Order: sequence, then structure tokens, then C-alpha cells
Amino acid sequence: MGYEQALHSHRKIIHVDMDAFFAAIEQRDHPRLRGKPIAVGHDGPRGVVATASYEARRFGVHSAQSVALAKQLCPELIVVPGRFEVYKSVSAQIQEIFGEYTDLIEPLSLDEAFLDVTRNKKDMPWAMDIAAEIKEKIRAQLMLTASAGVSYNKFLAKIASDYRKPDGLCVIHPKKALDFIAQLDIRRFWGVGPGTAARFHKMGVFTGRDLREMSLSLLNHLFGKRGQIFYDFARGIDDREVEPNYIRKSVGCENTFAEDISRKSSIIIELYHTVLQLEERIQKDHFTGYTLTLKIKFSDFSQITRSITQARPLTDKDVILPLAKQLMKKVEYDEKPIRLIGLSVSGAHKEDTEPLWLDGFKYDEFDKDIRL
Repeated sequence: MGYEQALHSHRKIIHVDMDAFFAAIEQRDHPRLRGKPIAVGHDGPRGVVATASYEARRFGVHSAQSVALAKQLCPELIVVPGRFEVYKSVSAQIQEIFGEYTDLIEPLSLDEAFLDVTRNKKDMPWAMDIAAEIKEKIRAQLMLTASAGVSYNKFLAKIASDYRKPDGLCVIHPKKALDFIAQLDIRRFWGVGPGTAARFHKMGVFTGRDLREMSLSLLNHLFGKRGQIFYDFARGIDDREVEPNYIRKSVGCENTFAEDISRKSSIIIELYHTVLQLEERIQKDHFTGYTLTLKIKFSDFSQITRSITQARPLTDKDVILPLAKQLMKKVEYDEKPIRLIGLSVSGAHKEDTEPLWLDGFKYDEFDKDIRL
């Protein structure tokens, strides 16, 4: 569906994103933490920030950052251990509120979801009113704030929800979408991380307008299958439906070590333990995949991934361990010790081989998948 068709499609998509979800729950449940800079995570030399309150974010503290660095940036930072079961319970309550309006709910994580309210249970004509009502119910019933974005597709609804955080509500009307996208920083596009942004910047692409001037053939050459996505996003096109039944695309686990390791024997032992964890998660989730991805994070926080795809499913350690060792042989760690090892099995349908990593979480602290 092109942009002109979207103008007449009448789709109404809402993206709801909770504000500093884990940290906000801790501040709600512990009055002494209210108004204070806090971070949820493990308060240790190898700890990682899961979520930071907005008071802490003013100092540059953010998720996936080491706790040690976060404390340097914010000496008054209070580090709070995570309570995953509580977060999951609150998330279920939020889903119940969503369910009062539509059954077309696609959770992305515990703290965000897409809703298709084109046809909604309350016959409300304006998606903006539905989003405002949902925000108010979350505030009244759970004493938490959420930001919401409203538009005619998922890409723009997601962008809109981030636009006025925290406690924001932003609507991107189809007739204003192209102008909005034109001024949008390229770093705010879905799928554009630091590495991709740096590539765009080298080519003089800083905004959606710059991106729109690139040809499809060039984007495909530079970014493969993502090229079409970037080309469409720059033109306000996103045909993806809100999918209520989340299909797991990968299963993974990772371990951050108490001390960096560089001895081959130690690395093989830790790799073996990670394989055992992965096997347990695969069996628990009844997952079948064909691609194994090894993730390595070094002592300087740089990271790499290496993948291999097999014709037969990867379901047990006898098959996974030799492949993991094969991938590890491709990793140079003589100069830089290893801080973290992760393994993921993906590609449930063979053509889908994009691994899902839960960056910012240590599995010995949050031994569950944050996706619903």
C-alpha cells in the first residue's frame, strides 16, 4: 500500500510505551525513591542498568549502560535490584486495559504494545481519544504514566509515542506525515542504530528528507533487505499489520562474567555452560531454529556476532556445542579479553534468521524473556 492509498485507508494504530517502566514501578512502590535518580539493575562491578528514572537520565544514565559508569555520571544514583515478577504482573494489568478497547494487541515487550483500534469495542471514532483514555486509566488504576503515539501505521505510531516523552500524546495525521518524516532525524528511524546512523551520516543523510532522495537500488545495495524498509519509511509506507499472536523468532541467553576472561580453557568452559543454558531455554519454550548466533562483548564494551545456519534443527547441546566452538574459533580475543558470551538460536522458519538479543539484562538477574 503506497502513501496515497494510506491517506484513504482509515487505519488507526496506537503505540503505547510506558515511561521508565521498571524504575517508575520502584518509585511508585517505595515513596523514599520518588523524585530521586534511580537505576534498576545489579549493583556490582559488572552490573548493567536495565532502566533508569528520568531524574537519572538527566545525568546521561541509560539502559544497557554499566552501573559503574552510571555512578560516575550520577554520584547520587540509587541502584535498585529488579523485581521481574512484579513488572510482569503490572504489564498484565496494562494489557487488560488495552483489551477493553480492542483484541488486536501486539506486545513488543513488558512495557510497550501496538493496538489496532480501527474497529474498537467502544465504537469511539477518534484514536486520539482512545489513546488519551488509556493513558488516564493507566494513571488512575496503576499510578504510572505512559506515552502514546497515534497514526495510520506502526512506524509512525512508534515514532509518535517517543516524540513527547514522558507522559506524552502525539498524533501524526496522514496528510502531515511526509512533512513530519522529512524533518525527522535519521537516528529516530526504526532499524537505525549507531552503526547504521554513522553510515548514513558519511553519505550526508541526516534526515528523512535526505533519505527520501536515495534511490531504492542504492539502498538495497548498501543495506540488503533493509533497503526496501528504509525506502518505504521515508515515504510514510508501512503495511505491517498489528499481530495479536506474537510468534517467537529466537531463543537466546547470555552471561556477563565477574572478571574478563582470555584463557582458551576458561572460554570453552563458559561457552559450554552457555550452551547448557540455551538448551534448557529451547526445551522450555519448545522452540525449533536453524541458525546459531554467537555474541561476544569485549572488555572495552565493543561487541561482535558470528552466525551459522544448518539444515537440521538446533535443539540439543550435542548439536549446538560443536557449532558454538566453530564460531568461537573465528573470534580474536588475544588483545581484548571477553566480558560476555551470548548464544541465540533463530530462524524458526529457516528464512527468518535474525536473532533477538536482550541487551541490558543479565540472565542471572532476569532469568526470563522480557517479551510476552
